[in-house]
Amino acid sequence: MNYQWYPGHMTKAKRQMQEDIKLIDLIIELVDARIPVSSRNPDIDELGKNKARLILLNKSDLADERRNTEWMEYFEGKGFHAVKVNSRSGAGLKSIQGIVQEACKEKIERDRRRGILNRPVRAMVVGIPNVGKSTFINSYAGRACAKTGNKPGVTKGKQWIRLNKGLELLDTPGILWPKFEDQSVGLKLAMIGSIKDEILNTEELALELLKKLAADYPGILAQRYEIEESSDSVKMLEGVAENRRCLLRGGSLDYAKAAQILLDEFRSGKIGRITLERP
Repeated sequence: MNYQWYPGHMTKAKRQMQEDIKLIDLIIELVDARIPVSSRNPDIDELGKNKARLILLNKSDLADERRNTEWMEYFEGKGFHAVKVNSRSGAGLKSIQGIVQEACKEKIERDRRRGILNRPVRAMVVGIPNVGKSTFINSYAGRACAKTGNKPGVTKGKQWIRLNKGLELLDTPGILWPKFEDQSVGLKLAMIGSIKDEILNTEELALELLKKLAADYPGILAQRYEIEESSDSVKMLEGVAENRRCLLRGGSLDYAKAAQILLDEFRSGKIGRITLERP
């Protein structure tokens, strides 16, 4: 299966970001802690050259805690500031203000030398669809100021949000890049729900996920679905269908329903805290 998704409004959004980048001091990039590299848009590094950078490992509560620590070290090693957050619960958000000041130290110092005092840091919030940008902004601002939805592509236009005297945020629509060079990137994005299920073969996707979980987290599927883990992912999906009594009329197994249950339970963290990539 070929994983691609690039609605027309994203081309326009990218052009808009190229314009807006001149107005900002800092790029706050949200990535999904379960796939920190695959959920980064490579265009952002190009667009954001010479800007201070802060990476937020969002949904860190769904990711493997050991891997969270490894990924924080990885990004810090690349010269970025990094924070683990859970935008839904607000975990990790308190530390952001101090890190923003730290990341923009040079800009604040430059302003001071020019006699400009208390000009707020202007930050652009970026990230691919469904990574949790609007939820982050709403939690961080403490009020519903950005539309949220758990469907990719809810934020369409740009909006400035004044958080406090020291920080203004520019929200941007989620953009993917036009072509995934590596299909495994598209596959992982599909697994976490950043590509609409409606355009995917969810049974095929579930088979790939079963393979990955059995290899990286042995025992986790056996515990959840009482199935025998093996290299045969079709047999494992059968086991999930039997365990969850996914039956069609006439009693045969409903693979589509079993696949959807598996994907939903993985995405919501019910199977366990799982990271699909290692630094």
